[in-house]
Amino acid sequence: MEETLYNYLRKRLSPHPLLRLGLGDDAAILDATTFDSVVLTVDVITDQVDFLLDEVSPQEIGYKALAVNLSDIAAMAAEPVACLVGLVLPRDFPYESIQGMYEGMIPLAERFGTAIAGGDTNTWAGPLAISVTMVGRSTERGPLRRGGGQVGDHVFVTGTLGGSILGRHLDFTPRVDEALKLHSRFPLHAGMDISDGLSLDLARLVRESGTGAELHLAKIPIAEDARKLSALRNDGVTPLEHALSDGEDFELLFTAPAEESDEILAFAKEIGTPISEIGRITEEPGLWGVDKDGCREELKPQGWTHRLE
Repeated sequence: MEETLYNYLRKRLSPHPLLRLGLGDDAAILDATTFDSVVLTVDVITDQVDFLLDEVSPQEIGYKALAVNLSDIAAMAAEPVACLVGLVLPRDFPYESIQGMYEGMIPLAERFGTAIAGGDTNTWAGPLAISVTMVGRSTERGPLRRGGGQVGDHVFVTGTLGGSILGRHLDFTPRVDEALKLHSRFPLHAGMDISDGLSLDLARLVRESGTGAELHLAKIPIAEDARKLSALRNDGVTPLEHALSDGEDFELLFTAPAEESDEILAFAKEIGTPISEIGRITEEPGLWGVDKDGCREELKPQGWTHRLE
């Protein structure tokens, strides 16, 4: 199986200008002479947690495995360069499905100029797990971090939020291009991607910044899927609550000086990506929700967290 996979990948993968040595050796070699600084990230996705193997295609699994890492690189406003793919397969996993997962990754990697530089494959008695380690490079503006938020900054988010479990978590487009364009044009102070829920991830950003934040609840861009999910489940969870806490939206969350707000919103129309201004950074710690009537209440961060039993 490994030799067959190796031969397939050698034929299928395109050359990359920064990859001096790829498949076929004990480690890959990248030309890092053009890097100001190296940005590294790793994400693991597993059956029964991030997808249901019986309900999704191998291509969707491979796509998501790579896309979540590209989203982390986007969160740092960095350029993706290369990745390593680690597969831990159930012992009865079909070879055709392995190839299918790579067929989900390769077009996405090519789209964002990312070399699949190598990896590892193993089998065991447990569920499917995929670990992707990605290498990026920061731009001249440097990496965008969570800890740079400043009091008075406005808070922005791309796209719409909530209800991703209905399918969007498998086919989202990582906001790499948007992050690079925004970071090059505006003095962004802090940023991250929304993987675990808006309120939980914003709480992490302000904690790292040593600040707090107010969210203008009427301005939060609620996805149509959040409305559908609320209606389907009929469990009292509102579309707004889904937008605040569902997670796996993989949108950009960032802050910038208040005086940049109008230009950022105009720029959104220029690049064709929705951007909403949803709040502001405060000196007072914590999260606060402000409704359409101006009533202000403490907002409890909610979202996805992994738990050990």
